[in-house]
Amino acid sequence: MQTVLFHSTIFGPIHSRRLGTSLGINLMPDDGKICSFDCLYCEAGYNAQGHGTTGMPSRDDVAAKLEKKLAEMLNSGERLDVITFSGNGEPTLHPDFKGIIDDTVALRDKYFPAVKISVLSNATRLGNPDVAHALRKVDNNILKLDSAIPSTVLALDRPAPGYDLEATIAYIASFGKQAIVQTMICRGEHDGIAVGNTGEAEINALIEAYRRIGPQEIMLYTIDRPTPETKLCKVPREELEAIAGRITDATGIPVQVSA
Repeated sequence: MQTVLFHSTIFGPIHSRRLGTSLGINLMPDDGKICSFDCLYCEAGYNAQGHGTTGMPSRDDVAAKLEKKLAEMLNSGERLDVITFSGNGEPTLHPDFKGIIDDTVALRDKYFPAVKISVLSNATRLGNPDVAHALRKVDNNILKLDSAIPSTVLALDRPAPGYDLEATIAYIASFGKQAIVQTMICRGEHDGIAVGNTGEAEINALIEAYRRIGPQEIMLYTIDRPTPETKLCKVPREELEAIAGRITDATGIPVQVSA
């Protein structure tokens, strides 16, 4: 079974296809995965690998490790474009997420005031006021919407019980231009059943959802590394660009393509 990608709380910097030179923050265990989605394409593997043994890092531990790394980078003259919350699961599940964002903003301002802070989230915790408040403080509030059709979300993202797609779209829409919507475009099969979001009905439904949300930007990307479901396919750049063109023509929203 594919296992977690990140074995530390602070990782990188790495080059992100979408964000540039990025210093990562993993709020999940460094030997397990905790997520409210169980996506077929997740580079960190399936949730079945378990939560591990180390637990989530404390707020104080995150701040101390981040400050140490930022100070080292500043002293050595390293370049940095963005600090990105990502890692082995959904960062907003951390119980001290709001406080950690406050600490990160303060440390960014101290060491690299021009650097942006990004959060990659699956948008399942937007109904929590503390989470929503924290996300309004970051520069790049990147929220996932892989499909606007419930059956596709259930098949591709496999959310935890109780997930409500309509409510999630409404929560994302409440951010408006404070949000960037990120959509994974892929197709293939799982357990012998076709799955994907490249069909005409899928794109039309996404366009309507994007119109409703009105984000500052849409990020379309596709598979770049091995995935737990090996029968998913990377979508060619030409096809992604064609989809992006349709979306921009229909909504006026800029679309960034990564392939």
